[in-house]
Amino acid sequence: MEYGTILKACRERAGFNQEELAHELHIQQADVSRFENSKKELHMGLFQKWAEVTHSQDVLVAFICGVDGLVILANVLSTMGSAITGFINFLI
Repeated sequence: MEYGTILKACRERAGFNQEELAHELHIQQADVSRFENSKKELHMGLFQKWAEVTHSQDVLVAFICGVDGLVILANVLSTMGSAITGFINFLI
């Protein structure tokens, strides 16, 4: 699974659109898009700030440690509704 998918899910769970998150991170919205589409890699400092701002430290640490991306997404999306979680669990 692409890291950008995880970053996007963390942003959405936190309730930010790309422009809002870019403002919080002091970067351009286009860069948020590039990160979420796995076209550009975050440096560690920005990765840490993304985790802090989106309150997703646990999710991003799990991803770094090699936890399966679908399991991570299921956990991230669990706060977004049981229908989505059910669909992801079905895929797993």
